[in-house]
Amino acid sequence: MMGLSVGPLLYWWPREALLNFYAELADAPVHGIVLGELVCSRRNEIRFDDWLAIARELRAAGKDVRLATQALIMSEAELRTLRRVCEQDEFPVEAGDAAALQVLSRLRRRPITLGPHLNIYNADALGEHAALGADRWVAPVELPLDTVACVNPAPSAITTEVWGFGRLPLAFSARCFTARHHRLQKDDCQFRCRDDADGLLLRTGEGEDFLALNGVQTQSAALQCLIAQGVALRNAGVGLLRLSPCGTHFMRVVELFDAVFARGADAQDALAELRGLPLPGRLVDGFARRQPGLAEAA
Repeated sequence: MMGLSVGPLLYWWPREALLNFYAELADAPVHGIVLGELVCSRRNEIRFDDWLAIARELRAAGKDVRLATQALIMSEAELRTLRRVCEQDEFPVEAGDAAALQVLSRLRRRPITLGPHLNIYNADALGEHAALGADRWVAPVELPLDTVACVNPAPSAITTEVWGFGRLPLAFSARCFTARHHRLQKDDCQFRCRDDADGLLLRTGEGEDFLALNGVQTQSAALQCLIAQGVALRNAGVGLLRLSPCGTHFMRVVELFDAVFARGADAQDALAELRGLPLPGRLVDGFARRQPGLAEAA
């Protein structure tokens, strides 16, 4: 049976909202939860010790909890935080970049999750990373499912995880585009990304939703949704579907994915209900089907 995981929160939500979100997740039908600040170290309202406390509570609720490292390291302070995450020995680590892999390899930490921002596009690359102690890899979001099957053919000791729901992470930059939008310097950003629970929407000249700005991260405006791709996911040997948090109706999203993948509910009915929810973007699944990424979820 395919399990569900919840990826790290990619946005800056108020502290109380974040704590309430994870308290709700403790009772949600998900197997794993990844915690930590992946995007920007200036989002420091939740400290490392806070993340550990949340992780312990979720572990006590029966969840497989892992801690994520930042995807783009740009300062010595961020490198110190990365080392602190990697050196703690309570929870496995999801490596956000090659720097984390280097530290984890030196420490001989096991197991390791290979995050979606690592460039793993063939079986040889996955094998090299597996030798470092990886037991799970999150496929790059643009990989079609038939390619995922080729990269990690079953049977395999590594669990394959695929981005099943949420805005697609497309790029990171040393420049903060949210600050630039508000005509602010990155080091004096006034934490304006706190105003955007799902990122800052960017539209084309024709008025169509195109991208979302999330500080130093650029995302798709649309939400990947693979709820109707059960056959292709199973054929690709996928063991976990990653659901990326959004600011509205996320718990209902979790319930619908669980209904389809754990209890045999009709996928098209679930997809129709998802389309009817006021989610922060339309639903797409083109990358998974070897189509343009913005192709409507089918």
